Amino acid sequence: MVDAVIDAIAVITTKRDGGTLSDRQIDWMVDGFTRGTVSDEQMSALAMAILLRGMGAGEIAAWTEAMVHSGRRASYPGLTRPTVDKHSTGGVGDKITLVLTPLVAACGAAVPQLSGRGLGHTGGTLDKLEAIPGWRADLTGNRIRENLLDPRVSAVICAAGADLAPADRKLYALRDVTGTVESIPMIAASIMSKKIAEGTAALVLDVKVGSGAFLPGLDSARELAATMIDLGRAAGVRTSALLTDMDQPLGRAVGNALEVAEAVEVLAGGGPTDVVELTLALADEMLLAAGLDHVDPRDVLRDGRAMDRWRAVIASADGDPDAPLPTARHTEEVLAPEDGVLTALDAKLVGLAAGRLGAGRAAQGDPVSAGAGVVCHIAPGAAVRRGQPVATLYADDADRLPAGRVTFAEAMRIGPPGHAARVAGPLIIERMAADGPSA
Repeated sequence: MVDAVIDAIAVITTKRDGGTLSDRQIDWMVDGFTRGTVSDEQMSALAMAILLRGMGAGEIAAWTEAMVHSGRRASYPGLTRPTVDKHSTGGVGDKITLVLTPLVAACGAAVPQLSGRGLGHTGGTLDKLEAIPGWRADLTGNRIRENLLDPRVSAVICAAGADLAPADRKLYALRDVTGTVESIPMIAASIMSKKIAEGTAALVLDVKVGSGAFLPGLDSARELAATMIDLGRAAGVRTSALLTDMDQPLGRAVGNALEVAEAVEVLAGGGPTDVVELTLALADEMLLAAGLDHVDPRDVLRDGRAMDRWRAVIASADGDPDAPLPTARHTEEVLAPEDGVLTALDAKLVGLAAGRLGAGRAAQGDPVSAGAGVVCHIAPGAAVRRGQPVATLYADDADRLPAGRVTFAEAMRIGPPGHAARVAGPLIIERMAADGPSA
Protein backbone atom coordinates (compact mmCIF):
# COMPACT_ATOMS: atom_id res chain seq x y z
CA MET A 1 0.00 0.00 0.00
CA VAL A 2 1.36 3.44 -0.93
CA ASP A 3 1.33 6.01 1.88
CA ALA A 4 -1.03 8.91 1.33
CA VAL A 5 0.60 12.17 0.34
CA ILE A 6 0.83 14.64 3.23
CA ASP A 7 0.39 18.36 2.71
CA ALA A 8 0.10 21.25 5.15
CA ILE A 9 -3.53 22.05 4.34
CA ALA A 10 -4.59 18.46 5.01
CA VAL A 11 -2.81 18.48 8.37
CA ILE A 12 -4.40 21.82 9.31
CA THR A 13 -7.90 20.75 8.35
CA THR A 14 -7.54 17.42 10.17
CA LYS A 15 -6.89 19.23 13.43
CA ARG A 16 -9.34 22.03 12.63
CA ASP A 17 -12.10 19.44 12.34
CA GLY A 18 -11.15 17.75 15.62
CA GLY A 19 -9.21 14.84 14.19
CA THR A 20 -6.11 13.13 15.56
CA LEU A 21 -2.81 13.79 13.82
CA SER A 22 -0.70 10.75 12.99
CA ASP A 23 2.96 10.54 14.01
CA ARG A 24 3.86 10.82 10.33
CA GLN A 25 1.80 13.98 9.86
CA ILE A 26 3.40 15.55 12.92
CA ASP A 27 6.92 14.60 11.84
CA TRP A 28 6.28 15.99 8.34
CA MET A 29 4.82 19.27 9.61
CA VAL A 30 7.51 19.96 12.20
CA ASP A 31 10.30 19.04 9.78
CA GLY A 32 8.80 21.19 7.03
CA PHE A 33 8.39 24.19 9.33
CA THR A 34 11.99 23.83 10.49
CA ARG A 35 13.29 23.71 6.90
CA GLY A 36 10.97 26.46 5.66
CA THR A 37 8.79 24.39 3.33
CA VAL A 38 5.86 24.90 5.71
CA SER A 39 5.17 28.63 5.95
CA ASP A 40 4.66 30.73 9.07
CA GLU A 41 1.04 31.25 7.99
CA GLN A 42 0.43 27.51 7.75
CA MET A 43 2.05 26.76 11.10
CA SER A 44 0.08 29.64 12.66
CA ALA A 45 -3.13 28.09 11.40
CA LEU A 46 -2.18 24.70 12.82
CA ALA A 47 -1.20 26.26 16.15
CA MET A 48 -4.60 27.94 16.37
CA ALA A 49 -6.34 24.65 15.53
CA ILE A 50 -4.35 22.91 18.26
CA LEU A 51 -5.24 25.69 20.71
CA LEU A 52 -8.95 25.27 19.95
CA ARG A 53 -9.09 21.48 19.49
CA GLY A 54 -6.34 20.23 21.77
CA MET A 55 -4.11 17.17 21.41
CA GLY A 56 -4.17 13.70 22.86
CA ALA A 57 -1.28 12.31 24.90
CA GLY A 58 0.08 10.41 21.92
CA GLU A 59 0.03 13.51 19.73
CA ILE A 60 1.80 15.60 22.38
CA ALA A 61 4.50 12.95 22.80
CA ALA A 62 5.00 12.73 19.03
CA TRP A 63 5.09 16.53 18.66
CA THR A 64 7.69 16.80 21.45
CA GLU A 65 9.81 14.03 19.97
CA ALA A 66 9.65 15.64 16.52
CA MET A 67 10.89 18.94 17.94
CA VAL A 68 13.73 17.22 19.81
CA HIS A 69 14.72 15.39 16.62
CA SER A 70 14.67 18.61 14.60
CA GLY A 71 18.19 19.14 16.01
CA ARG A 72 20.74 17.38 18.18
CA ARG A 73 20.54 16.22 21.79
CA ALA A 74 23.40 17.58 23.90
CA SER A 75 25.63 15.47 26.12
CA TYR A 76 28.48 16.33 28.44
CA PRO A 77 31.16 13.61 28.46
CA GLY A 78 33.56 13.97 31.34
CA LEU A 79 31.07 15.81 33.57
CA THR A 80 31.05 14.22 37.02
CA ARG A 81 28.54 16.56 38.70
CA PRO A 82 24.85 15.62 38.49
CA THR A 83 22.91 17.75 36.01
CA VAL A 84 19.63 19.40 36.97
CA ASP A 85 17.64 22.29 35.54
CA LYS A 86 14.55 24.36 36.33
CA HIS A 87 11.90 25.84 34.07
CA SER A 88 9.19 28.36 34.88
CA THR A 89 6.06 28.49 32.76
CA GLY A 90 6.26 32.28 32.88
CA GLY A 91 5.39 34.89 35.42
CA VAL A 92 5.47 38.59 36.17
CA GLY A 93 8.55 39.68 38.12
CA ASP A 94 9.87 36.11 37.93
CA LYS A 95 13.62 36.59 38.28
CA ILE A 96 14.07 33.29 40.15
CA THR A 97 16.40 31.73 37.53
CA LEU A 98 18.91 34.52 38.05
CA VAL A 99 19.34 33.57 41.73
CA LEU A 100 18.58 29.86 41.55
CA THR A 101 21.08 28.82 38.86
CA PRO A 102 24.23 30.04 40.65
CA LEU A 103 22.83 28.91 44.00
CA VAL A 104 22.28 25.30 42.91
CA ALA A 105 25.62 25.25 41.07
CA ALA A 106 27.35 26.42 44.25
CA CYS A 107 25.65 23.51 46.06
CA GLY A 108 27.44 20.97 43.82
CA ALA A 109 25.24 20.45 40.74
CA ALA A 110 25.83 21.32 37.11
CA VAL A 111 23.01 23.47 35.74
CA PRO A 112 22.54 23.67 31.94
CA GLN A 113 19.88 26.39 32.09
CA LEU A 114 18.56 27.08 28.59
CA SER A 115 16.22 30.06 28.80
CA GLY A 116 13.93 32.10 26.58
CA ARG A 117 12.80 35.60 25.84
CA GLY A 118 9.65 37.41 26.91
CA LEU A 119 6.40 35.83 25.83
CA GLY A 120 3.10 37.71 26.04
CA HIS A 121 2.83 39.67 29.30
CA THR A 122 5.69 37.77 30.99
CA GLY A 123 9.35 38.67 30.95
CA GLY A 124 12.17 36.58 29.53
CA THR A 125 15.35 35.55 31.35
CA LEU A 126 17.54 36.30 28.34
CA ASP A 127 16.07 39.79 27.95
CA LYS A 128 16.82 40.45 31.61
CA LEU A 129 20.41 39.23 31.50
CA GLU A 130 21.14 41.18 28.33
CA ALA A 131 20.79 44.30 30.49
CA ILE A 132 24.21 43.36 31.94
CA PRO A 133 26.96 45.02 29.85
CA GLY A 134 28.80 42.50 27.70
CA TRP A 135 26.61 39.50 28.60
CA ARG A 136 25.72 37.28 25.67
CA ALA A 137 23.00 34.70 25.28
CA ASP A 138 24.38 32.85 22.25
CA LEU A 139 27.02 30.53 23.71
CA THR A 140 28.35 27.77 21.47
CA GLY A 141 27.99 24.12 22.40
CA ASN A 142 31.71 23.95 23.17
CA ARG A 143 31.48 27.01 25.41
CA ILE A 144 28.51 25.53 27.28
CA ARG A 145 30.41 22.28 27.89
CA GLU A 146 33.52 24.16 29.04
CA ASN A 147 31.51 26.21 31.54
CA LEU A 148 29.71 23.17 32.90
CA LEU A 149 32.99 21.28 33.29
CA ASP A 150 34.70 24.22 35.01
CA PRO A 151 34.26 23.64 38.77
CA ARG A 152 34.40 27.41 39.36
CA VAL A 153 31.32 27.90 37.14
CA SER A 154 29.41 24.60 36.59
CA ALA A 155 26.38 26.43 35.18
CA VAL A 156 25.19 28.32 32.14
CA ILE A 157 22.21 30.51 31.44
CA CYS A 158 21.90 30.93 27.71
CA ALA A 159 19.73 30.55 24.64
CA ALA A 160 19.24 27.15 23.10
CA GLY A 161 21.77 26.76 20.30
CA ALA A 162 20.53 26.86 16.74
CA ASP A 163 20.92 23.08 16.57
CA LEU A 164 18.97 22.30 19.77
CA ALA A 165 15.23 21.89 19.06
CA PRO A 166 15.33 24.48 16.24
CA ALA A 167 11.66 23.82 15.49
CA ASP A 168 10.77 25.14 18.93
CA ARG A 169 12.88 28.27 18.45
CA LYS A 170 10.79 29.19 15.40
CA LEU A 171 7.47 28.13 16.89
CA TYR A 172 8.09 29.90 20.22
CA ALA A 173 8.46 33.24 18.43
CA LEU A 174 5.42 32.58 16.23
CA ARG A 175 3.12 31.72 19.15
CA ASP A 176 3.99 34.99 20.86
CA VAL A 177 2.43 37.07 18.06
CA THR A 178 -0.47 34.86 16.95
CA GLY A 179 -2.54 34.48 20.12
CA THR A 180 -1.63 30.81 20.54
CA VAL A 181 0.45 30.93 23.73
CA GLU A 182 -2.18 29.43 26.06
CA SER A 183 -2.22 25.92 24.60
CA ILE A 184 -1.32 23.16 27.05
CA PRO A 185 0.00 20.80 24.34
CA MET A 186 2.11 23.55 22.76
CA ILE A 187 3.43 24.83 26.11
CA ALA A 188 4.31 21.31 27.28
CA ALA A 189 6.02 20.33 24.03
CA SER A 190 7.89 23.63 23.82
CA ILE A 191 9.30 23.39 27.33
CA MET A 192 10.10 19.70 27.30
CA SER A 193 11.65 19.56 23.82
CA LYS A 194 14.27 22.11 24.88
CA LYS A 195 14.87 20.49 28.25
CA ILE A 196 15.20 16.99 26.78
CA ALA A 197 17.49 18.28 24.02
CA GLU A 198 19.73 20.19 26.45
CA GLY A 199 20.83 16.92 28.06
CA THR A 200 19.83 17.44 31.68
CA ALA A 201 19.24 14.32 33.79
CA ALA A 202 16.69 15.95 36.09
CA LEU A 203 14.23 18.81 35.78
CA VAL A 204 12.09 20.82 38.21
CA LEU A 205 9.13 22.74 36.81
CA ASP A 206 7.73 25.92 38.33
CA VAL A 207 4.15 25.92 37.02
CA LYS A 208 2.48 29.25 37.66
CA VAL A 209 -1.17 29.59 38.74
CA GLY A 210 -3.12 32.86 38.86
CA SER A 211 -3.89 36.00 36.90
CA GLY A 212 -0.30 36.48 35.72
CA ALA A 213 0.08 32.90 34.49
CA PHE A 214 -0.62 31.78 30.94
CA LEU A 215 -3.00 29.21 32.43
CA PRO A 216 -4.60 30.98 35.42
CA GLY A 217 -6.75 28.07 36.62
CA LEU A 218 -5.46 25.44 39.03
CA ASP A 219 -6.94 22.53 37.03
CA SER A 220 -5.19 23.70 33.85
CA ALA A 221 -1.91 24.12 35.71
CA ARG A 222 -2.19 20.60 37.10
CA GLU A 223 -2.91 19.26 33.62
CA LEU A 224 0.14 21.04 32.21
CA ALA A 225 2.39 19.82 35.02
CA ALA A 226 1.18 16.23 34.66
CA THR A 227 1.69 16.37 30.88
CA MET A 228 5.27 17.59 31.24
CA ILE A 229 6.08 15.08 33.98
CA ASP A 230 4.89 12.27 31.68
CA LEU A 231 6.96 13.63 28.78
CA GLY A 232 10.03 13.83 30.99
CA ARG A 233 9.59 10.32 32.33
CA ALA A 234 9.21 8.94 28.79
CA ALA A 235 12.47 10.64 27.80
CA GLY A 236 14.39 9.43 30.85
CA VAL A 237 14.50 12.83 32.58
CA ARG A 238 13.54 12.82 36.29
CA THR A 239 10.84 15.47 36.42
CA SER A 240 8.80 17.04 39.21
CA ALA A 241 6.81 20.25 39.52
CA LEU A 242 5.86 22.90 42.05
CA LEU A 243 2.61 24.76 41.41
CA THR A 244 3.17 28.33 42.58
CA ASP A 245 1.03 31.43 42.97
CA MET A 246 1.09 34.15 40.29
CA ASP A 247 -1.88 36.31 41.24
CA GLN A 248 0.47 39.17 42.08
CA PRO A 249 3.99 39.94 40.84
CA LEU A 250 6.97 38.18 42.37
CA GLY A 251 9.02 40.66 44.30
CA ARG A 252 8.83 44.39 43.67
CA ALA A 253 10.57 44.83 40.30
CA VAL A 254 9.08 44.01 36.89
CA GLY A 255 11.39 44.75 33.99
CA ASN A 256 14.82 43.75 32.72
CA ALA A 257 17.61 45.63 34.50
CA LEU A 258 15.21 46.27 37.39
CA GLU A 259 14.82 42.53 37.98
CA VAL A 260 18.56 41.88 37.66
CA ALA A 261 19.16 44.44 40.41
CA GLU A 262 16.58 42.73 42.63
CA ALA A 263 18.12 39.30 41.99
CA VAL A 264 21.54 40.63 43.03
CA GLU A 265 19.91 42.00 46.17
CA VAL A 266 18.68 38.48 47.01
CA LEU A 267 22.13 37.00 46.34
CA ALA A 268 23.56 39.59 48.73
CA GLY A 269 21.30 38.28 51.50
CA GLY A 270 18.35 40.66 51.18
CA GLY A 271 15.51 41.05 48.71
CA PRO A 272 11.77 40.44 48.86
CA THR A 273 10.69 37.56 51.08
CA ASP A 274 8.57 35.89 48.37
CA VAL A 275 11.51 35.75 45.95
CA VAL A 276 13.72 34.24 48.65
CA GLU A 277 11.05 31.71 49.68
CA LEU A 278 10.41 30.44 46.17
CA THR A 279 14.11 30.34 45.29
CA LEU A 280 14.88 28.15 48.30
CA ALA A 281 11.90 25.85 47.72
CA LEU A 282 12.97 25.24 44.11
CA ALA A 283 16.59 24.80 45.20
CA ASP A 284 15.52 22.11 47.67
CA GLU A 285 13.59 20.34 44.92
CA MET A 286 16.48 20.53 42.44
CA LEU A 287 19.00 19.26 44.96
CA LEU A 288 16.70 16.37 45.84
CA ALA A 289 16.43 15.46 42.14
CA ALA A 290 20.22 15.66 41.78
CA GLY A 291 20.92 13.50 44.84
CA LEU A 292 22.40 16.47 46.72
CA ASP A 293 19.68 16.96 49.32
CA HIS A 294 22.28 16.76 52.10
CA VAL A 295 23.31 20.31 51.10
CA ASP A 296 21.31 23.20 52.58
CA PRO A 297 20.97 26.02 50.01
CA ARG A 298 20.20 28.48 52.81
CA ASP A 299 23.77 28.15 54.06
CA VAL A 300 25.14 28.65 50.56
CA LEU A 301 23.03 31.76 50.03
CA ARG A 302 23.90 33.12 53.48
CA ASP A 303 27.70 32.71 53.32
CA GLY A 304 28.21 34.36 49.92
CA ARG A 305 29.03 31.29 47.83
CA ALA A 306 25.94 31.87 45.67
CA MET A 307 27.00 35.46 44.99
CA ASP A 308 30.51 34.32 44.05
CA ARG A 309 29.02 31.78 41.67
CA TRP A 310 26.73 34.43 40.13
CA ARG A 311 29.76 36.53 39.30
CA ALA A 312 31.49 33.54 37.73
CA VAL A 313 28.42 32.55 35.69
CA ILE A 314 27.97 36.08 34.36
CA ALA A 315 31.67 36.47 33.54
CA SER A 316 31.68 33.08 31.77
CA ALA A 317 29.21 34.57 29.27
CA ASP A 318 31.35 37.71 28.79
CA GLY A 319 29.24 39.82 31.14
CA ASP A 320 30.64 42.31 33.61
CA PRO A 321 29.06 41.69 37.03
CA ASP A 322 30.52 44.97 38.33
CA ALA A 323 29.24 47.23 35.55
CA PRO A 324 26.36 49.63 36.32
CA LEU A 325 23.02 48.46 34.97
CA PRO A 326 21.15 50.61 32.43
CA THR A 327 18.63 53.08 33.79
CA ALA A 328 15.58 54.46 32.01
CA ARG A 329 15.58 58.08 30.84
CA HIS A 330 12.14 58.87 32.24
CA THR A 331 10.32 57.98 35.44
CA GLU A 332 6.89 58.69 36.83
CA GLU A 333 5.28 57.85 40.15
CA VAL A 334 1.83 56.29 40.33
CA LEU A 335 0.04 57.82 43.28
CA ALA A 336 -2.81 56.37 45.32
CA PRO A 337 -5.99 58.18 44.23
CA GLU A 338 -7.58 57.95 47.69
CA ASP A 339 -7.07 56.79 51.25
CA GLY A 340 -7.73 53.11 51.78
CA VAL A 341 -6.20 49.64 51.52
CA LEU A 342 -4.49 48.16 48.49
CA THR A 343 -6.60 45.02 48.28
CA ALA A 344 -5.06 43.53 45.11
CA LEU A 345 -2.39 44.10 42.48
CA ASP A 346 -3.24 42.10 39.35
CA ALA A 347 -0.09 40.38 38.08
CA LYS A 348 -1.09 40.21 34.42
CA LEU A 349 -1.94 43.90 34.25
CA VAL A 350 1.33 44.84 35.96
CA GLY A 351 3.14 42.74 33.36
CA LEU A 352 1.24 44.44 30.56
CA ALA A 353 2.08 47.84 32.05
CA ALA A 354 5.79 46.96 32.04
CA GLY A 355 5.50 45.80 28.44
CA ARG A 356 3.82 49.02 27.38
CA LEU A 357 6.63 50.97 29.01
CA GLY A 358 9.09 49.13 26.75
CA ALA A 359 10.15 46.11 28.81
CA GLY A 360 8.32 43.65 26.52
CA ARG A 361 7.66 43.23 22.84
CA ALA A 362 4.42 43.64 20.89
CA ALA A 363 5.64 41.88 17.74
CA GLN A 364 8.13 39.16 16.87
CA GLY A 365 11.65 40.58 16.78
CA ASP A 366 10.84 43.87 18.54
CA PRO A 367 13.67 45.25 20.69
CA VAL A 368 13.13 45.64 24.41
CA SER A 369 14.29 48.45 26.67
CA ALA A 370 16.77 47.31 29.29
CA GLY A 371 15.78 49.99 31.79
CA ALA A 372 12.01 50.03 31.36
CA GLY A 373 9.53 48.55 33.78
CA VAL A 374 7.76 48.99 37.09
CA VAL A 375 8.87 48.95 40.71
CA CYS A 376 6.01 48.42 43.18
CA HIS A 377 6.36 50.13 46.56
CA ILE A 378 3.19 48.85 48.24
CA ALA A 379 2.09 45.23 48.65
CA PRO A 380 -1.53 44.08 48.78
CA GLY A 381 -2.93 44.39 52.27
CA ALA A 382 -1.09 47.60 53.10
CA ALA A 383 -2.86 50.85 53.97
CA VAL A 384 -2.33 53.74 51.54
CA ARG A 385 -2.89 57.48 51.76
CA ARG A 386 -4.06 59.65 48.90
CA GLY A 387 -1.01 60.88 46.99
CA GLN A 388 1.28 58.16 48.36
CA PRO A 389 3.51 56.53 45.69
CA VAL A 390 2.29 53.02 44.93
CA ALA A 391 4.79 52.35 42.14
CA THR A 392 7.39 54.00 39.94
CA LEU A 393 7.21 53.62 36.16
CA TYR A 394 10.39 53.58 34.06
CA ALA A 395 10.60 54.21 30.31
CA ASP A 396 13.20 55.31 27.75
CA ASP A 397 10.46 56.84 25.64
CA ALA A 398 8.34 59.40 27.51
CA ASP A 399 5.47 58.77 25.10
CA ARG A 400 5.10 55.30 26.62
CA LEU A 401 4.40 56.58 30.13
CA PRO A 402 0.68 57.34 29.67
CA ALA A 403 -0.13 53.79 28.51
CA GLY A 404 1.90 52.34 31.35
CA ARG A 405 0.16 54.61 33.85
CA VAL A 406 -3.34 53.69 32.67
CA THR A 407 -2.59 49.95 32.67
CA PHE A 408 -1.00 49.99 36.11
CA ALA A 409 -3.96 51.94 37.48
CA GLU A 410 -6.22 49.14 36.23
CA ALA A 411 -4.07 46.63 38.13
CA MET A 412 -4.63 48.38 41.49
CA ARG A 413 -7.65 47.66 43.66
CA ILE A 414 -8.07 50.09 46.57
CA GLY A 415 -10.76 49.49 49.14
CA PRO A 416 -11.97 51.84 51.87
CA PRO A 417 -9.90 52.31 55.05
CA GLY A 418 -10.13 49.24 57.23
CA HIS A 419 -11.21 47.07 54.27
CA ALA A 420 -9.68 43.61 54.35
CA ALA A 421 -7.48 42.61 51.45
CA ARG A 422 -8.06 39.33 49.68
CA VAL A 423 -6.38 36.70 51.80
CA ALA A 424 -3.39 35.49 49.81
CA GLY A 425 -2.99 31.76 49.44
CA PRO A 426 0.32 29.98 49.90
CA LEU A 427 3.10 30.88 47.47
CA ILE A 428 3.73 27.17 46.89
CA ILE A 429 0.40 25.48 46.22
CA GLU A 430 1.46 21.87 45.79
CA ARG A 431 4.15 19.53 44.54
CA MET A 432 3.61 17.05 41.71
CA ALA A 433 5.81 14.16 40.63
CA ALA A 434 5.45 10.88 38.79
CA ASP A 435 4.00 9.31 41.93
CA GLY A 436 1.26 11.96 42.22
CA PRO A 437 0.67 15.30 43.99
CA SER A 438 1.72 16.10 47.52
CA ALA A 439 1.28 19.05 49.86
